[in-house]
Amino acid sequence: MEIIPESLTVFAFWLLVATSFLGSFISTAAGIGGGVTMLAVMAQVMPPLALIPVHGLVQLGSNASRLTVMFKHIDWRFLGWFFLGGLVGAAVGVKVVTALPTSILQLVLSLFILYSIWGPMPKKMRPSRVGLTVGGGVTTLASMFVGASGPLAMVIVKAFEYDRFAKVGTFSGVMVIQHGLKAIVFGVIGFVFVPYLPLVAFMVLAGFIGTLVGKRVLLQQNENNFGKILNAILTLLALRLLWQAGEGYF
Repeated sequence: MEIIPESLTVFAFWLLVATSFLGSFISTAAGIGGGVTMLAVMAQVMPPLALIPVHGLVQLGSNASRLTVMFKHIDWRFLGWFFLGGLVGAAVGVKVVTALPTSILQLVLSLFILYSIWGPMPKKMRPSRVGLTVGGGVTTLASMFVGASGPLAMVIVKAFEYDRFAKVGTFSGVMVIQHGLKAIVFGVIGFVFVPYLPLVAFMVLAGFIGTLVGKRVLLQQNENNFGKILNAILTLLALRLLWQAGEGYF
């Protein structure tokens, strides 16, 4: 098996490995943003048809490593209900993954994220079990289309009064669920992962190192700073989705 896929140059291969380190560092230190950062770089150098499935497999590995580092901080009951919804979302995604215009979904996601951060909401809003299950289904389905639905998933995690470690740990579990189910779906519909497995392995290893470095930065932050950084990143990512929706529509 060739280490570097035929569709990539040597420079592109190592650029993606470095980006995986950076993405995991950002996701651990700031709570979110690494997946979208990596997706943006991958979109510049990878074949379009391989972009979302390979990104999902790398994110599965990177978030699994982050989950092990943050294991004791995870809310497993949250993940249980989220997983049930994710199964439904993945099953629906098999049928409609190529049917819904990406620009429409991006528009809906961006507006929802912006409202959830800046719009009027009860201060102690706490989703029910049904809400978590529905959220798991909707965000898993969304990840089939836009690749990085982390901002929407983080909105649900953020609604709970977790400390910064529980936010990062539980969010990592959510991403493992979403990207794991997504990898299964793309395998079912015929995507061949084999040529990209060496790239994925190098990116996952780099992501694990980025997670360890990011955790050291997270330890140095207080809760107020973490919340401000998280809101700022969510807003920027929502605006990016809004821009992409406009580009796709016009």
